[in-house]
Amino acid sequence: MVKGKKVCVVLPAYNAEKTLEKTYNEIPLDIVDEVILVDDCSKDNTVEEGQRLGIRHIISHEKNKGYGGNQKTCYSKALELGADIVIMLHPDYQYTPKLIEPIAYLMGNEVYPVVLGSRILGKGARKGGMPRYKYFFNRCLTFFQNVVMNQKLAEYHTGYRAFTAPVLKNINFSANSDDFVFDNQMLAQIFYAGFEIGEITCPTKYFKEASSINLRRSIKYGFGVLSTSLQYRFQKWGWINHPIFQKP
Repeated sequence: MVKGKKVCVVLPAYNAEKTLEKTYNEIPLDIVDEVILVDDCSKDNTVEEGQRLGIRHIISHEKNKGYGGNQKTCYSKALELGADIVIMLHPDYQYTPKLIEPIAYLMGNEVYPVVLGSRILGKGARKGGMPRYKYFFNRCLTFFQNVVMNQKLAEYHTGYRAFTAPVLKNINFSANSDDFVFDNQMLAQIFYAGFEIGEITCPTKYFKEASSINLRRSIKYGFGVLSTSLQYRFQKWGWINHPIFQKP
C-alpha cells in the first residue's frame, strides 16, 4: 500500500505473450497490492503465460471486446477488489513499469487524482521511435483539444494512465466506446467532472511486439478525438446532453 491506499495495476492484454513476463517482472510488487490481467481473446498464449507468472487475477474475454471494452473490464474488476489507486499499464512493454512507484506516490499523497505518463514532455516519443506522422498528428490533435476544451495537457493520447477510485466511480466510463477513442472520452469525462490531471514525463518504446494501430485506425481515432472534444464543448455550453457525461 501507499499511504494506506490499495494500489492495483491493470494489464489490458491482446497477444502479449512475448512481452508479458518482462512487463510483469518490473512491476514494483512491494507497493502494488493487486495485478489484474484482462485478455481480450488473444490468438497466442497470453493467458497461459499469465498463469505461469502467477498472476492471481486473470480474466479472459470469450469474444474480442476491443481496447475500450477491455479497459471497462479492468476498471470494474479493480473497483470490485477495493482498489484506491488504479494504474493501467500496457503489457506490451511500450511503457516502463518503473514509473508505477512515482505515479502511485503522487496519487497516494493526494497531489493529483489522475496522472498520465506523457511521451511528449521531454523527448521520449521521437527518441523511442514514434513514427513521424503519429507525432505530428499527436501534436495537432492535442493543440485542438486544449483550445476547444480549455485545458493544457502535454498530450491526450498516452496509454499510461492512473486513476483514484473516486474518479472511476464518478465518471460513466461504461457508456464510452469499446474502440480506441475510449481513452479520449475518459479524459473528457474527467475534466467535465471537475477532476485535475497531472502529467509525468515517460519514455516509450516502439518495436515489433509493441502494439500500435495502423494508419486507417489512426485516422478513425483522430476523427473520434475531434468529435469527443466538440461534444465536451457543446455539453459545457448546455447545447447537448450526451450519455458519456451523465452520472454512472
